[in-house]
Amino acid sequence: MATDPVCGMYVDDKTSELTSEREGKKYYFCSTNCRIQFEKPVMELRALKTALLISWPLTAMVALFTYALHLSYGYYIMLVLASAVQFYAGGRFYYGVADAIKNRSANMDTLIAIGTTAAWGYSAVVTLFPSVFQAGGVYFDTSTIIISLILTGTYMQRLAESRASTAVSALIALQPKIAHVLKGGKAIDVPIEGIRIGDTLLVKPGEKIPTDSVIIGGESSLDESMITGESMPVTKRAGDNVIGGTINSTGALEVKVTKIGDDTALSQIIKIVQDAASSKVPIQRLADKIASYFVPIVIFIGISSSLLWYLIGGVGLNVAVLIFVSVLIIACPCALGIATPAALLVSSGKAAGEGVLVKSGESLQMASRVNSVVLDKTGTLTKGKPEVTDILTVSGYREIDILRYAAMAEMNSEHVIGKAIIERTKKAGIKPRFPKKFTYKQGSGVIAVDNSGRRIAIGNRNLFDKRLGSLDKQIDRLEGEGKTTLIVGLDNKVIGLIALADVLKEDSKKAIKALNESGRSIWLITGDNAMVANAIAKQLGIKNVMAGAKPMDKMRKITELQKQGMVVAMIGDGVNDAPALTKADVGIAIGAGTDVAIQAGGIVLIKNSVYDAYFALELGKRTMAKIRQNLFWAFGYNVVLIPVAAGALIPVFTVSIYDFLPMLAAVAMAFSSVTVVANSLLLARFKV
Repeated sequence: MATDPVCGMYVDDKTSELTSEREGKKYYFCSTNCRIQFEKPVMELRALKTALLISWPLTAMVALFTYALHLSYGYYIMLVLASAVQFYAGGRFYYGVADAIKNRSANMDTLIAIGTTAAWGYSAVVTLFPSVFQAGGVYFDTSTIIISLILTGTYMQRLAESRASTAVSALIALQPKIAHVLKGGKAIDVPIEGIRIGDTLLVKPGEKIPTDSVIIGGESSLDESMITGESMPVTKRAGDNVIGGTINSTGALEVKVTKIGDDTALSQIIKIVQDAASSKVPIQRLADKIASYFVPIVIFIGISSSLLWYLIGGVGLNVAVLIFVSVLIIACPCALGIATPAALLVSSGKAAGEGVLVKSGESLQMASRVNSVVLDKTGTLTKGKPEVTDILTVSGYREIDILRYAAMAEMNSEHVIGKAIIERTKKAGIKPRFPKKFTYKQGSGVIAVDNSGRRIAIGNRNLFDKRLGSLDKQIDRLEGEGKTTLIVGLDNKVIGLIALADVLKEDSKKAIKALNESGRSIWLITGDNAMVANAIAKQLGIKNVMAGAKPMDKMRKITELQKQGMVVAMIGDGVNDAPALTKADVGIAIGAGTDVAIQAGGIVLIKNSVYDAYFALELGKRTMAKIRQNLFWAFGYNVVLIPVAAGALIPVFTVSIYDFLPMLAAVAMAFSSVTVVANSLLLARFKV
């Protein structure tokens, strides 16, 4: 059996004629609607929108004539309006029934089509031939409301899917379009498709590395955070490998191309996202599963009870037909049609109000089962940029002096560390001054001369010739805490230390505490080094840590956890997180992260608060509980009344029961629908 990639229904791949191929892989579909959505999602979305623009106004008019305008010719007007909704807006359900018959299965389309057709058909006969049935009353409002509500839910789902499908496009956009190829001492601009392995490229400061290469000349700091997750720029020298798509921050580089096309790291990430998305098995829709059993049973009960009472019970043909219609009307899935959409509508509205964007009901359904959470570090638990955390003074200098001199030396620097020092200096109320002279020592630090001729140095130990004595222990301690430590010198004399780190977000500790208390296992998996990762994990109380992880490593770990029976949520914000976000059962993206991460995630945290991930998981549990309750109520009244509709009370009340049974059916449907909506509205009061 194959699985429909759109709706998740099982399809017999040996007999199904509804197929489509994409990138060499064959897909099977339960209905034409699903195949169109897969092949032409834009056209399908437009068609759904048109159907909604027609169905809802007509439905509103039908409701007006049903409950407010009791005109002598009202039935005829409702017949015309309801017929347009039934056969134009709801035409897709009849196509679904035809496909279900071909595939020898019953899906949601079957249930909707039979139920709405029974309500519409009975009402049409009552309108055109009032003497045929003993009972009056029409149910055009029932058929139109069912169709309009279900089309609305489908439209919302398709809209979310269309937005989510741009993840791969966002990944591809990271790759530069032009490369500067060095030939004969000159740089020639060549389209990225035109470069070959072995070509020598020039990469200027601020530009992206065109493709995976090795440095053969120059030295620079590279921002690899989007690919590796490393929060700090990485110094690269001759002989070091560089990754396509990463940003050259400071110096010019000459690089030799080592990989092109599908072999590059970025292309591999793109492929991982595509493969993970296509291999993930969609959740079997609960309503479809119920329908697959419920529909045949209802049809069997309707036909058999009608025939038995006609052939054996001696009732007239009119009553026999009315028995069949009554069974189908009572079993009509009005409440079933809104059981899931009503809960999802309230739930998604509640989530949006809390800064959480839920892209699909499937994401919430999986969120309800999550028992293992994998978190990225940079930009997820931390702010994603370095901040000054410690200032240590020596030789009698004050913190304000250390900041003033350090800021002067860093005024001309484009390095993120320099910018962090400038920002901290401004917060302290100090206006940094420009130095008289400025020299950048690649991989070591900065040397500047102020207007009075004093020499200022700021950098790592390589910038200072002599040993630092007792300061060495302080530096070792700070670095042991995962902090980048800079030494500040004035006229060949060390005057202090400045430590920087990618600090935790304000609510990270609260979030991890809540996740731990909920009983879920937590993993910190990051591209940062082990020292930084362990320091962060210790602060947060995370026991499981995996450092130096590449995108493929994150995905492999999630696969490993899934094989152990865990339902995994991945929380991340970078390009390097995209494969893991897609592979996880639930991908939760930080809103301030890259477009790729946001598009790959099924849930987006707009406020960039990791605590909102805990809220989303708990909301998922509550929402699915409500949906299960709704489905119970949706069938409860109907199932109880099906035996009554089938004639169980004829021996007691005779066939006269059918004088009011259709009205009872309408009351049951209305009451079950009101119960479902009221139960769903309780989600608006949800709090963690």
